[in-house]
Amino acid sequence: MPLGQVLYEAGIVLAHVYFPTTALVSLLYVMENGASAEISVVGNEGVVGISIFMGGESTPSRAVVQSAGYGFRLKSQVMKEEFIQPPVLHLMLRYTQALITQMTQTAACNRHHSLDQRLCRWLLLSLDRVRSSELLMTQALIADMLGVRRESVTDGAVHLQKAGLIHYSRGRITVLDRQGLEKRVCECYVVVKKEYARLLPDIVAT
Repeated sequence: MPLGQVLYEAGIVLAHVYFPTTALVSLLYVMENGASAEISVVGNEGVVGISIFMGGESTPSRAVVQSAGYGFRLKSQVMKEEFIQPPVLHLMLRYTQALITQMTQTAACNRHHSLDQRLCRWLLLSLDRVRSSELLMTQALIADMLGVRRESVTDGAVHLQKAGLIHYSRGRITVLDRQGLEKRVCECYVVVKKEYARLLPDIVAT
């Protein structure tokens, strides 16, 4: 799953669902003028394409690989057949609830919190899903994720770097002080993390 790969566009009937293992996938809402903002991020804890088993077939969001890696792809028909099995059904419904929590918290965060806090939240949610201290992604992609200008991303990254929390260079972000990020982030990160741990205790590390 290479960086920037579009897994599906808004309004398209999904042919597959994706289970990232080392890759990260962003779900983006795209406006008519082309502007976009991330509504959730999916990593090794989840699945991309919930509309397949929720009965919608398509979705108004776009799915883009935000950090290159690997994953499994499953045909949508197979997913539909497996979804009716009780263990799969219960797990997928719990995951969907967790994903909805992330989406609603992201909307609230984008409305009420500073870019600095939003960038910290985004970094921590991403790190939780790659189990690494490094993220590889372009400045343009980060701007799309947060729904801001590239210059704003640069300013935000410089502030975090001056504080000794990250090192940012040529699309590579290395987190140097995770505890520092956690002290700086808004409550939205903790809300999402706790809800995933509550609903998916066997999958998400607490």
